[in-house]
Amino acid sequence: MPKLTIDGKIIAVAEGTTVLDAAKMLNIEIPTLCHHPKLTPFGGCRLCIVEVKGAPRPLTSCTTPVSEGMEVTTSTPALEDLRKTVLELILSDHPNDCMVCEKAGDCTLQELAYFYGIRENRFGGERRIYEKRDGNPFIERNMEKCILCGRCVKVCDEIQGVGAIDFTYRGFKSKVCPTFEKDLDCEFCGQCVAVCPTGALTGKMWQLRGRQKDIKEIDTTCSYCGTGCNLTLHVRQNEVIRVTSKEDKWNEGWLCVKGRFGYSFINSPDRLKKPLIRIETKDEGRRTKDEKQEGISRPSSLVPHLSSLFREATWDEALDLISAKIKEIKERHGADSIAGLSSARCTTEENYLFQKFIRAAVGTNNVDHCARL
Repeated sequence: MPKLTIDGKIIAVAEGTTVLDAAKMLNIEIPTLCHHPKLTPFGGCRLCIVEVKGAPRPLTSCTTPVSEGMEVTTSTPALEDLRKTVLELILSDHPNDCMVCEKAGDCTLQELAYFYGIRENRFGGERRIYEKRDGNPFIERNMEKCILCGRCVKVCDEIQGVGAIDFTYRGFKSKVCPTFEKDLDCEFCGQCVAVCPTGALTGKMWQLRGRQKDIKEIDTTCSYCGTGCNLTLHVRQNEVIRVTSKEDKWNEGWLCVKGRFGYSFINSPDRLKKPLIRIETKDEGRRTKDEKQEGISRPSSLVPHLSSLFREATWDEALDLISAKIKEIKERHGADSIAGLSSARCTTEENYLFQKFIRAAVGTNNVDHCARL
């Protein structure tokens, strides 16, 4: 294990460790914009530069591997001046609309500008102007706020394996976009939104829904499948307005389109929150004797409203009713007249218990599962 010195502190790290990672082990902060711990180093923003004894010029700490006896300095007046200049150059081609930006208060570029006290910009000139063309329902792309850090490109390629976006053109005209500059058409997992350090990529569903300071975060588990991904619900005034995931959980912050954007059902007024039991209606008497015995419902057109069909019940009452009905059907028609369908949203343990119940308690092998349940 090579030993090196960072700001006078000696540390031994594994072969292949970068200077940036070694500094983090010593709790030494080095500013970055393009770096993400789950992605391969890029070195594009040039903010993480450090001085290495013997090197003719500053080196990017995120791409420089450690070596035996290396002596690193992470902060000098010259380095801080270079970093501030880099930030000013980035901000010279960035819209000054932090007051209405969705990422305000959660923007890495904004935090760095605050840290370095950048109030005015020495660099003027032409700015990139792009037309918004996104017809998709999930992701808002504001390319005027893009700093070309490459995070979105790398996460789409390295984590998702999709490669829906990439760098195009060169120099001042460089930008990130889909093939042939078409509208974004991909899996809409939102990983690019999760890693974007600015307001270039945001979710359309949480536009103008609240500032970070007004949001309460609640950790939970995704209910869409049995994978059990960690979710962080961003709640404002008792309403879920955004969903993210923490990087220190087992799914490492990655989510699918359902987990990240499929949360509108939580706030739906039609969401069932209590068990419902079917009640007798006037139309109930019109059903034939055979229909009642077989449990066949008449067409819904005969029923004016859902509330006339069902009533709220306790869980004990609902489970007692289900148990009684299953026993009644089994005694009248036999166990093989009953079948059970489980859900892919359940955990492995829950699916095991369900099939055990159908096979052992009910006494039939008519059991299956469906991913859409």
